[in-house]
Amino acid sequence: MSVFTSILARDLRLAIRQSADSLTVVAFFAIATVLFPFGVGPEANVLARIAGGVVWVTALLAALLSLDRLFTVDFEDGTLDQLVLSGEPLSFIVLGKVVAHWLTTGVPLIIMSPILAVTLHLPAEGYLPLMLALLLGTPTVSLVGAVGAALVLGTRRGGVLLSLLVLPLYIPVLIFGTAAVEAALTGVSATPMLSVLGGFAVLALTLCPWATAAALRQAVE
Repeated sequence: MSVFTSILARDLRLAIRQSADSLTVVAFFAIATVLFPFGVGPEANVLARIAGGVVWVTALLAALLSLDRLFTVDFEDGTLDQLVLSGEPLSFIVLGKVVAHWLTTGVPLIIMSPILAVTLHLPAEGYLPLMLALLLGTPTVSLVGAVGAALVLGTRRGGVLLSLLVLPLYIPVLIFGTAAVEAALTGVSATPMLSVLGGFAVLALTLCPWATAAALRQAVE
């Protein structure tokens, strides 16, 4: 666990120094969400009906912006080579970097989501399921995104390839995240959908760090 906490603390310090990256993600999330009322019109009923899906789609796209740099900086300056050759469990190193990514990207998106939902006229009963769904779904986004980021590491136009790789894998999270909000708005319990999102997170936590570690070893070699 010492290597996990060391990597986590290091990446958090770097994120604080380069806070513009996190601010860019939040700004994109806010701007993309606010654009929807201009595109579909100011009708409150229409906006309320699509609010959950809009917030989820824009949150996924915003998180995707920061995935390209998850390993790129360490790869370019040689730090990743040293981490791979250090003898420490690479999966724990990956997990530390993913947790740092979630804390600096996923958590701000969760905090911003109810504020932006106001602009979409989301009914009051939808706010808590929306935040819970994002809380359970965004870790899966970071974990799956880390696998994609490792696979395209060192390739040309890696950002485009990363999008093509991970966006289809985000569809189940998007479906159940949106369904949780829709269920709350129709008076149905959102617990089953939230449970599925939690299951996705556990499955991703079990498999993704090791898959990412294998991809990073291949990239370094």
